[in-house]
Amino acid sequence: MSEGQQTAGTEHVQAAPAAEVAPSPQPADGVGASPARAASPWEPPATQPEPRRGTPSAAGPRVSFGFNLPKIPGQGEDSDPVVRHGRELGLVAVFDGMGGAGGTTYETPDGPRTGAYLASRVARDVAEQRMVALLDPEWNLDGTAAAQDLQRSVRSALQERLAGLNAPASGLRSRLLRALPTTMALAGLQRQEPSGDRWTCHLLWAGDSRVYVFEPDSGARQLTVDDIRDHGDAMTNLREDSVVSNAMSADTEFTVHHRQVELTAPFLVIAATDGCFGYLPSPMHFEHLVLAALRDAPDIDAWSTSVRAAVSAVAGDDAAMATLGVGADLDAFRTLFARRTTELEQRWITPLDDLDTELREQERKLAEVRAARRERQAQLWAEYKPGYEEYL
Repeated sequence: MSEGQQTAGTEHVQAAPAAEVAPSPQPADGVGASPARAASPWEPPATQPEPRRGTPSAAGPRVSFGFNLPKIPGQGEDSDPVVRHGRELGLVAVFDGMGGAGGTTYETPDGPRTGAYLASRVARDVAEQRMVALLDPEWNLDGTAAAQDLQRSVRSALQERLAGLNAPASGLRSRLLRALPTTMALAGLQRQEPSGDRWTCHLLWAGDSRVYVFEPDSGARQLTVDDIRDHGDAMTNLREDSVVSNAMSADTEFTVHHRQVELTAPFLVIAATDGCFGYLPSPMHFEHLVLAALRDAPDIDAWSTSVRAAVSAVAGDDAAMATLGVGADLDAFRTLFARRTTELEQRWITPLDDLDTELREQERKLAEVRAARRERQAQLWAEYKPGYEEYL
């Protein structure tokens, strides 16, 4: 892979070489196909020369990293993210096993595992294989057909995995329980013209994990629509934590949504589970978390480490992220996003953080007043009580 192809976390997240992941299966009818070629369009890991630093260019993906942060080591229900690219292609994806709905524990050769843990990993492997097969630099992907392909392929794999677990039938039935449930948020990138700056981004998702694009002039934009029962905006969702209304599973119908956007390099595409953004004060803080870490990082490892540390400091859940930068190297991205990072801090982050600081101070003072009131109340009652209880 090209500059900075780094994936790190408590669990292994390095994407496998294309030859191991996709032994050239043919796409389903209508999804897209091209003549067989000797060379894979996907770059293998850590074999490409480091590109020249410091200049935006018409190059393909140049910067990438991914991580998976389980709250309990070895038991995280997010899978390792997918981070793949070639000169004309890109692929990022995350999968969040739904621990509430999929909390049933199954015995496996690796020990007890929840349905959520198993589901996210099954869905990841199948989705990566199918998308590596379907994305082709010489053929425009039929996104609707790809969504249907993923829906069929993942559901079939989840059902097969469930059958293989030989789990006893449960007498407890609930609308909230699911067999092997997981979210998916995936972005597949195809360059529109060889060595050009214009890219088609195919979004495929189910659930409330998200894909974002970060552009130097406009900042972060959410590209997927949360599948939740209460359709509030991103700020409302931080406060209300609505129930997921559509997710992949072995025993219920689900939909893989598709939409397509056109992007012009340079840009960053980020897929993230809700552990990355769901515990921050605002959507603006998520953008700032990523860009402030970029501004202060001397290299890709440092950028990834800083983002992981910032997420880990606030997250109350497992968290996984996949990041792919197109059209510039790390130094150029740092320069390109410098003005946006400053604008974020001055226009949104500092005012909100100042209000939060003031609120915490007022809450501290209020707590002191309440404590003083309780103490004084006890003193006054002790003085009043003997007369009040004289005849008791």
